Amino acid sequence: MFRNNYMRSCFNAAAATLALSSLVVASPPAQPAQQTTLVVRADRRSGRLVRTVAVKPRAIPQVVVQPRVVPAVTPSRAPVNPWHTDLQRFVEQTARRYEVDPLLIDAVIRVESNYNPYAISPKGARGVMQLMPATARRLQVANSFDPWQNIDGGVRYLRYLLDLFSSERLALAAYNAGEGAVFRYGNVPPYPETMHYVRQVGKRYGAARQAAEKAAPGPAKTTRPPEHPPIRQYTDGQGRVHYETRSGP
Repeated sequence: MFRNNYMRSCFNAAAATLALSSLVVASPPAQPAQQTTLVVRADRRSGRLVRTVAVKPRAIPQVVVQPRVVPAVTPSRAPVNPWHTDLQRFVEQTARRYEVDPLLIDAVIRVESNYNPYAISPKGARGVMQLMPATARRLQVANSFDPWQNIDGGVRYLRYLLDLFSSERLALAAYNAGEGAVFRYGNVPPYPETMHYVRQVGKRYGAARQAAEKAAPGPAKTTRPPEHPPIRQYTDGQGRVHYETRSGP
């Protein structure tokens, strides 16, 4: 009897030692966000085997956000000299096609980008007439860095604003601040940037019109043909007919 008890105690002790040394069972892979481990250990007081689940803290990987690389945009045509005759002619033709004064478009371009097809404002406006991406999509301008597409879209938009507000000042204000701001205030919005923009474009436009009026040839002067004195006919006492030029009435 004693021997049996002794053997049973030895077996239990060996089992407990085996449990402590090898009974660490890893659970099947759980969700990637969290891992658990099943641990079997002997309780210090009772000596019984106790199973516990150890939860490994979820590891949050560090996400490194690299600045997005914007590839250089290749224009659909060869790079354009800002003062190239073709671009200037295109501005004039586009303005006349949409019935906008070319001098007004020129003033807008000079204030917006000074004819730089790759200009980008701090707010994200792009190209010659500085189209915002949302405005470019609205105008179906696929490439804002293509000056031909950009100018065509910008002139169309300004034509729309001129028709909408029937005022050059309000149209320019809406071009800068948006149509909603002009409707909200019923006038040029009291934004320093917008007020400065309207003044700058108006100043350039007015100066350009004055210069154009001075440079334009005046009406052709018609020269009247010289006036010749009338011819007087008379008959002398002998019946002969004479002709003379009168120098006055």
